[in-house]
Amino acid sequence: MARISLDSQNSLPGIPLSVLSVPMENKYKCQQCLQVLRKPVQAQCGHRFCVHCFKLLTSTGPKPCEACRQEEIYEEPMSILNSNEAFPDNAAGREIASLPARCLNQGCSWTGYIKEYEAQHEGRCEYERVQCEACQASILLKDKDRHNERECEARTLNCKYCKVTFNFKDIKAHDEICLKFPLQCKDCGKKKIPREKFSDHIKSCVKSKSACPFSEVGCKTVIENGKLSDHEHSSTMEHLRLLLPMVLSMTHPRSEALGSGELQEDSGLGLYRAPEEGDGAAAAAQPVDLEKKVIALENIVCVLNREVERSSLTLEAFAHQHRLDQEKIENLSNRVRQLERTVTMRDLQLSETEQLVRELQNCTYDGIFVWKITDFSRRRQEAVAGRTPAMFSPAFYSSKYGYKMCLRLYLNGDGTGRGTHLSLFFVVMKGKCDALLKWPFSQKVTLMLLDQNNREHIIDAFRPDISSTSFQRPISEMNIASGCPLFCPLAKLAGKSPYLRDDTIFIKAIVDLTGL
Repeated sequence: MARISLDSQNSLPGIPLSVLSVPMENKYKCQQCLQVLRKPVQAQCGHRFCVHCFKLLTSTGPKPCEACRQEEIYEEPMSILNSNEAFPDNAAGREIASLPARCLNQGCSWTGYIKEYEAQHEGRCEYERVQCEACQASILLKDKDRHNERECEARTLNCKYCKVTFNFKDIKAHDEICLKFPLQCKDCGKKKIPREKFSDHIKSCVKSKSACPFSEVGCKTVIENGKLSDHEHSSTMEHLRLLLPMVLSMTHPRSEALGSGELQEDSGLGLYRAPEEGDGAAAAAQPVDLEKKVIALENIVCVLNREVERSSLTLEAFAHQHRLDQEKIENLSNRVRQLERTVTMRDLQLSETEQLVRELQNCTYDGIFVWKITDFSRRRQEAVAGRTPAMFSPAFYSSKYGYKMCLRLYLNGDGTGRGTHLSLFFVVMKGKCDALLKWPFSQKVTLMLLDQNNREHIIDAFRPDISSTSFQRPISEMNIASGCPLFCPLAKLAGKSPYLRDDTIFIKAIVDLTGL
């Protein structure tokens, strides 16, 4: 008979009887723990045990089967439990695995089979109560992480300021001694000052108050550290007034200050009693008194020297800062000028781009161009006034790589037509592909003012004079305009003219492409 494997450190006692959803048969009961068999093994006597229970029974050697004794069927050697004679009862294991099961934990509604209970649910149920290893509290498994992180009184934390590890219950005590713990200055209101640097801050805090250095001579002012220099500057006369009695007292002979033994007032050192003894005692006291006054005056002179030095340093700092400010202003001015030049260039580029977009929107490449002119009345008034005598149309082309052309219109006439006619001219412009074209320009040009009723258009046509500079290859941006100064009498645009509707006229140009 094969020896069973009892080397299972993770083995558990039997499954609680109450896990079963149906009454349990005795053949599925462990004879040791009296629970449902878990990984059943069968001894040579026929009784079944959990592998965990059988391991405990036989850990010190073979043992007699108590179940055989209770059933009064004890017989040696069959009733001796021996790990060498026991074997896994797989048949019983399969039967037990198929038994219906339920979860015992309060609040859990899980149901299934023993096999699923062991493999998937046991020890993993969110409603199972477990014991916290740190504080020994009983908690639900689903609350374990939250308890460990937020609720456990015995959990360990790292101080977020000094990174020292301590128990949660000691957090308040640690905050009282943590060198990195942030404090707030009650004088200036500054926050997040580490405790280890707080004493240094109090000494240098501009809002912290202290006595005036001239308190030794009677100044009663208590001022903030940051305003000490202002106080010394504004109260210089007051401080000198306080010093004056002490200085004067040193200029008078000591004998004048001594009286008949009554209490007298020394303005530098307060009240004192004049000696009643002879001149010898007075002479002995005078050097001591003078020495005290000299020491006090030396201290005062030191304070005044510090004030002078501080004032000098302040003036020097202001001068240095003034130079820095001037340099910064100059740099900023240069930067502003540079930005202004950049903006001007951008505006110029934007204007050129807008002009190019307008040209592309109205551009044609078949030699036929229709020019729509709106606000005719306003434009003609500007022409009569001489502000804008002429206007140019957008460019158009004979083909994509052909001649570049445009029209020039005088709304109040030009030359012989001034004041009486519309003058319309044709202009050859400098194009990108002029080197590939035939020159001079010799194509027939037809100019038209369109009747918006589509009845009788005003038409004029001409063939270029190839000897004229107007039709040679352009050297500048455009050639001299050539066309019809008497194109259309202005009288035809008066009243309800079919050529002028909604303050708009249409001019059409057709370039004959024959031979190109």
